[in-house]
Amino acid sequence: MRYLGIDLGSKTVGLAISDTTLTIASSLKTIFFKDEDYLSTIDEIKNIIKEYDIRKIILGLPKNMNNTLGERAEITTKYKRILEENTNIPVIFFDERLTSVISNSILIEADISRKKRKKKVDSIAAQIILQDYLNKEKNEHE
Repeated sequence: MRYLGIDLGSKTVGLAISDTTLTIASSLKTIFFKDEDYLSTIDEIKNIIKEYDIRKIILGLPKNMNNTLGERAEITTKYKRILEENTNIPVIFFDERLTSVISNSILIEADISRKKRKKKVDSIAAQIILQDYLNKEKNEHE
């Protein structure tokens, strides 16, 4: 049993998975799609769900710094519905504020080229979202 972390972008979906003990999140991959063609990501996500025995999806919710929800949050809410309708897996929102900024900083510090960063930033952001969720869940059970 594992969890899948997702960071939704305008043309990408970053993915991360947990280990089987639900302790450590690892970057998995980034799916690229055409503008707002979110449905095109579902088959690949379903394959990952089956391959890794995913039991829960943690979807980053883009909140504004003042805790309000904007246009990206509306799009993410629609994507949540698409995921739920097509996977029959519970999808949980988790605050993703600043995860892409942190992800980019990590990749810059690791001296990853701009071209490679563009391909990895969303999956690293998904890893941060998922790891934060796993840490929060663990702390609530202690």
